[in-house]
Amino acid sequence: MTIGLVFLTLMMAVIVWWLLRQTINVQPWHSPAVALPVEEPAVRPSVKTALWVFLGVATSLFVLFVSAYAMRLGLADWTPLPRPRLLVLNTALLVGASLAMQWTVHAARRGAGGDVRRGLAASGVLTMGFLLGQLVVWKQLNDAGFLVASSAAASFFYVFTAVHGLHVLGGLVAWLRAVRRSWRGADAAAVRLGVELCATYWHYLLAVWVALYALLVSDELGLAICSSVPL
Repeated sequence: MTIGLVFLTLMMAVIVWWLLRQTINVQPWHSPAVALPVEEPAVRPSVKTALWVFLGVATSLFVLFVSAYAMRLGLADWTPLPRPRLLVLNTALLVGASLAMQWTVHAARRGAGGDVRRGLAASGVLTMGFLLGQLVVWKQLNDAGFLVASSAAASFFYVFTAVHGLHVLGGLVAWLRAVRRSWRGADAAAVRLGVELCATYWHYLLAVWVALYALLVSDELGLAICSSVPL
């Protein structure tokens, strides 16, 4: 169990470091495609800093839940849940949403408004598909008799997926603002900034979900909330 937690911690650290490095190295106001206002360089870093502060707080919350899970896992009465097959599809949808967001960032930097709108639409549809899939998983577990209070494993499954889902819903609020700016023909710099912030957040959501997915299904790490028995 300790080896598994160390592995997950290192994996999260590497992914978050990569995202932070991408954010620091990117300076879109230097792009020759669009002339930005003079005050833009001063505003942009503060907004990105605020996002990273929020991500730090969110990460602390997830770490607390994982720590509580690790302590509870060591008790003898732990009984894993059957593994919902739909989790694989849901993971693929979130991966697709993250990739679509990154593609949208490149479109925004090129000033391709049509591609930006298409990319935002694709990422939004895939993200909502992920949330819908998570609700279907909840229904499958509920129909099978695995309620929130039925076992410790069920409780942690619902808590992890619910907290992550709430963060995804919060991201859709920012996504909606970016969509409105794009369709209303807002300033290219403002659209690009909104898209970049959304992309960073989507990559973070994917990184967190990858770690949570490992907690849910990785029997080899000794951390699985779900057994290898499919549901």
